[in-house]
Amino acid sequence: MTPDVVQVKPQPDYFLEAVFANGEHRRFDMKPYLAYPAFSQLTDANFFMAAHVANGTVVWNDEIDLSPDTLYLRGESIEQQ
Repeated sequence: MTPDVVQVKPQPDYFLEAVFANGEHRRFDMKPYLAYPAFSQLTDANFFMAAHVANGTVVWNDEIDLSPDTLYLRGESIEQQ
């Protein structure tokens, strides 16, 4: 089972840095997803930077979210010091 997201930091150039309930940190590139109609509003950089966590998922508003499965399985592991 994929762990929930407990913290997210939107980064410039449409990257998300997510911290999961198991302590893992992953970096996810949203750029390939921006072409999909469901994520088209995220091309507004200010809107993208409003990403936050709700119920273990990254959300922007009531209509746009990104599952923890996608972030975890397709994200790149970030080594922590």
